[in-house]
Order: sequence, then structure tokens, then C-alpha cells
Amino acid sequence: MASSAVNSAIDKLLNLQLNELSASSSPNLQKNLSILSPQQIELGKMLLELGQGHLFEHWPDPGVDDDDKRALLDQVSLLNSSYPGGLSSYIKTAKELLADSKAGKNPFDGFTPSVPSGEVLTFGDDNFVQYEDVGVKEVQNAAFVLVAGGLGERLGYQGIKVALPMETTTGTCFLQHYIESILSLSEASFKQAQGECRRDVPLVIMTSDDTHERTLQLLESNTYFGMKPTQVKLLKQEKVACLADNDARLALDPNNKYKIQTKPHGHGDVHALLYSSGLLKEWKDTGLRWVLFFQDTNGLLFKAIPAALGVSATKEYHVNSLAVPRKAKEAIGGITRLTHTDGREMVINVEYNQLDPLLRATGHPDGDVNCETGYSPYPGNINQLIIELGPYIDELSKTGGAIKEFVNPKYKDSTKTEFKSSTRLECMMQDYPKTLSPSARVGFTVTETWLAYAPVKNNPEDAAKVPKGNPYHSATSGEMAIYRANSMILKKAGVEVDDPVTQVFNGQEVDVWSRIVWKPKWAVTYADVKSKVSGNNSVSQKSTLVIKGRDIFIEDLSLDGALIVDSVDDAEVKVGGSVHNSGWTVESIDKDSSELPEEVRIRGFKIAKNEQVQQFYGEPGKFSLKP
Repeated sequence: MASSAVNSAIDKLLNLQLNELSASSSPNLQKNLSILSPQQIELGKMLLELGQGHLFEHWPDPGVDDDDKRALLDQVSLLNSSYPGGLSSYIKTAKELLADSKAGKNPFDGFTPSVPSGEVLTFGDDNFVQYEDVGVKEVQNAAFVLVAGGLGERLGYQGIKVALPMETTTGTCFLQHYIESILSLSEASFKQAQGECRRDVPLVIMTSDDTHERTLQLLESNTYFGMKPTQVKLLKQEKVACLADNDARLALDPNNKYKIQTKPHGHGDVHALLYSSGLLKEWKDTGLRWVLFFQDTNGLLFKAIPAALGVSATKEYHVNSLAVPRKAKEAIGGITRLTHTDGREMVINVEYNQLDPLLRATGHPDGDVNCETGYSPYPGNINQLIIELGPYIDELSKTGGAIKEFVNPKYKDSTKTEFKSSTRLECMMQDYPKTLSPSARVGFTVTETWLAYAPVKNNPEDAAKVPKGNPYHSATSGEMAIYRANSMILKKAGVEVDDPVTQVFNGQEVDVWSRIVWKPKWAVTYADVKSKVSGNNSVSQKSTLVIKGRDIFIEDLSLDGALIVDSVDDAEVKVGGSVHNSGWTVESIDKDSSELPEEVRIRGFKIAKNEQVQQFYGEPGKFSLKP
């Protein structure tokens, strides 16, 4: 009996609390109090205070759908706890941003753009080699963060993007290449540091509900591609609530009235996740100095990382954005310094469709134009960041990792009163510098596009519609870019590599270079390549060269066909002489053929392995391969 008396006392108290809000604010919630826990009632009360009473409008009497009602409040609890400042902060920001959007307010009002300071590198010159050398030394003081919350649906691939083969000559997937690159850089860093204690370079992967389990499965089924499982941490990003209208009323799922519709918040979440995980402090305590952020499908990125890290260390940049040369008005954001009339200053990515009008409005009548270099002075942002850990922790301890958000509602008509479909707040990893003080050292490092940037993000249909001369950013162009980069690096190192031929796959015209691929353990810097190539070497356009071992030296090799060389770490192999065979050919396929796997169809070609010289050296010792 006593317990029911207590319950009725609690009920009276709760009724009082709810009556304080307003007797009529949600009669449906009131009549269901008895089925809810005290925490759930608190959440219900919070929702009413935030103007979200519509969530309870359809609630039936107690005894009907009770589990569903509780599930809704449990979902609210998760949405509340996973967002910095909770739902009240989310809704408050949403109201402000939606009002600005409706009013057509320009986020750049009061700001004047100018060209920020940064370092423009030329691959292979002394300056580049010097920065690479400094960068390799710094790798053992670095942690790597891969932002991988996305599926490959936009590519026409049902898997997670990091599982997609980067190229089909070896079939290496993006995640394997990234991990092997980090391991090889870490090995090189350790060798340079001589005598310092070795440390495992940490890798964090930000996942989402869509990718978490599959990423874990990919790692576990491949024994983490050579990393220790303790080296790799997965941090899962939660989604955020959708907004139904300009009053920031939370949108219910069209298929379930007891569920709030949610969508991804964007990769800017990585900062808050790192902060709340406690990893940043752990890293600082072990003496780390740098955090490198990179994205899920750019197979060239690690060719630019050592030099860019060298720039960060030399210039002592708090934030260093990796960038590529950008043609004026090209559809890629430009890195810009913005100075406000009130004295605020930031170096930030400005989207290309905002940069040109901003320049025109601030005394540059021609807008975004190429300068004497043939490129825009505002370099192209490729969304890879190097951040210095100490200042990063100081900043996040003020913001909790919250990043300046934006909202992008699709309105039904010009009155801007209704949305076509629900919207949500979004944030981007590269907007981190927006809250930094003007004294923060924020710069950029530009490397050539062929070396650093070939993202795979468009499906064949969209890529085929890209105007001629613009990048396709497809699986087809991404693979061809790897062969181009490796061919050009070997050319720079003195190898005679034939010019490419032009072919069309999946409606995209691409240059097909010799299929040259090497594992990161063979070379992670240009100096590595130069030290392993000597004499007179030539590679024909039809050739395939795959180097998998560490100590493989190419000397006086004439290759016209396919050559694959692999070795254990203690085997030293000299490869030379003349290799001539019918090789491996690149053959067009029909992208709609259901007999082929998706990862082949989205490229529009497959590799036919006709004939090759293939050698594996499994014992330590010195060997010579001269067919």
C-alpha cells in the first residue's frame, strides 16, 4: 500500500510541475505520466518548454503503445546527450539560423576577403624534399583521424567507401592503403629518430550508424591490415534531429509517429567526439604534437602528407589546410582570410559560389580571377587538416568541440514559409578555425593536384555529365590518377615512362598511364623513390609494374609488359634487364552488366591479366632479378 501512496504523491508533484507550464499545453502527455520514469517525465517537460508539444499530440491513453511512447523519450535522451549543450542548445541555434536563412542574411556581411599566408610546394624540388624530411621526423608525434561516416551509395557502390578498391591492379582498398601508409611513415620516422623509444601512431576512425559495424568487420577480418587493434579507435557519430519548419519544430518520422526523424550532422562532429572521448588528453600526455584529419576516398593524399606536416612543424602552424591550385570560379572552396569591421579575423574555406560575389562586393569588380600564376590566389581546399594538439585542446576546452553550424532548407516557394522536406543543422570539419582568435597561426600548404587530390565521390552517370576539362571525381578517374601520379614520380626520378593514351570508360575521357603501383613500405617519400631507382630505366605505356617489397632496387630495367615483385623485409632484390610479355590489359566493360561486381562496374573497365613475370623472395639475402 505504501508504495502506491508514494506513487500518487509523485504523480501529484509531477502534475503540479506540468501545471506550472500550462494546464492545456499537453493533456496527452499529462494523462500518460504514470507509464513514464521520472527521467522521461523531465525530458517531456523539457520538450514542452522548447515548444515541442506537437510530439505528444497523437498520444493515445495509457495502455496503448506504451513501449513506443517510452522509446520516443529514450530517443530524445540520446539526442539530448550526444549534442554539445543538449537539445535546448540545438533548437535555439536552429531558430537563429532558420531566421537568418529566411531573411536571406549573408553570413559574410562585414567581412573583407584577402589572401592568407601559406606555402606553395613544387613536387621534387629541394624545398619539397626538405619539408618531406622534416615531416617524416614529426610523424611519430602525430595521430591520424579518418572521417569515414559515409556509404558508397552516391558512387553506385553499396559497401562502405573505405572498403572500395583504390585501384584494380592490386585490389588494395582505401583503408588498407591508409593504414599501410601510416605504418610505413611511422617506421621511417622511428628510423630517423634513432634511439628514441618507439611508439605506435594512433589512428581514429569516425564512423556512423551506417558504417560502424562494417568498418569494424573490415578491420577484424584483415587483422587490422598490420596495425595493433589497440592502435585503432572507432568513434561513432550520432545523427541529429530533423526540423519541420522555421519554428524549429522537431520532425516526426513519416513512417513512425513515435520516432523523431534524424539525419547526419556532418563531419564537423569529429571535433566534439575527439574531445569527449578523452583521447586528446591521452595523446598530449604521451607527448604527441599533431593531429592529421583526412577523408575516406582520396588515394593520393599520403603523397602530400609528409611535406605538409613538415610545413606545419617549420612554420609552427596551429592549423594547416592542405590545398591544391584552383582555377578562378572552379567548383571547389577557396581558402581565404576574412577580416570583419569589428576586428574579428579568420582563415577559412569559403565555398566557390560565395567567394566570387564576396570579392565583387568588397572592391574587386572582377571577382575571383586568376593571377599571374594562371591560378586563383585563393587555393582550393581539399578538406585535409593538420592541427597542433596543444592549442587544439585549449580551444576545445572552451567550445566542447562544437563547430559553427549552418542550415540549408529547401523551401517550397519564394515566401520561404514551408520546407519541401525536413532540414537539419550541419557542420563541417574544416570550419574549426571559425572560433579561433586572430593570433592563431592558420595557414595552408599547396601541392600539385596530380600529386595530392583525386577523390572518388561521383557515380558514373553524374561523372559523365561533368563538363569537359573539369575533374570527374569518380572511381574511373580516381584509379587513373594513381597511375598518373606514380608514373610522374618515377619520371621525376629519371625513369623514362611513356606518355599516356586517351580512352573513354563509362562516358569519361581519361588518360591511361602505365599501371605503376607500389606499396607504401617501398616508398613513402620522393627521397625513398630516388634512393631505389638508378641507371637507365624505361616503362612502356602498356606496362604494369607492381612493387610490394621494401628493399627492391630498380636498375637498368626495360619493361614492356607486366612485372610483379614482392619480397620479405630482409631480402634485398635488384631488378633489371629486359622484361617483355603480353602483360595486363585494361578492357572496357558494360557498366550495366549484372554479372560483374559493383566495384568493377563503377569504373567501366577491368584488368585482364594475360601474362606477367611474377617473383616473390621469401628468404632473407641478396637477390637479382634479370629476366
